Amino acid sequence: MEITAEMVKVLREETGAGIMDCKRALQEAGGNSEAARSILKEKGFASAAKKASRETGQGLVETYIHGGGRIGAMVEVNCETDFVARTDEFKSLARDIAMQIVAMNPRFISIETASEEEIARDGLTADDVKQMSLLSQVSIRDSSRTIGQMITETIAKSGENIRVRRFNRFELGR
Repeated sequence: MEITAEMVKVLREETGAGIMDCKRALQEAGGNSEAARSILKEKGFASAAKKASRETGQGLVETYIHGGGRIGAMVEVNCETDFVARTDEFKSLARDIAMQIVAMNPRFISIETASEEEIARDGLTADDVKQMSLLSQVSIRDSSRTIGQMITETIAKSGENIRVRRFNRFELGR
């Protein structure tokens, strides 16, 4: 099947992937756009893993206040360049993460960042730690993805490593 510029354009708009990546995925999928999206998604996860070791010295601090000022969160989300930090997609991701922190009250960024001491002290199980880890939590905005998956998808689209550096949640009376 011939891959047209229109097919590439549509796939690019849907996924945010590069033009050549879209064309290769469509060729690999024999023109099937659904299969091409799956291929791009798999490659996105692979490219995100490659970028994980890259330094993230830029980013932004995002806040979210809810409940008439009774609950709030502040999160630092980092990326590689200030160019990506200024994009609407990055800002939206940071906002969604701050909202997640307010709504779900995670204790850890990821399962790996949970300290053995804290786990033992509080008698937490592996399942408890997973539920309390921000990156493992199902997004309150899109129940089909976890926060970690949202970050990975943004990494694939932006081409830069992105990580949550730290967060704090505040609630009156606690």
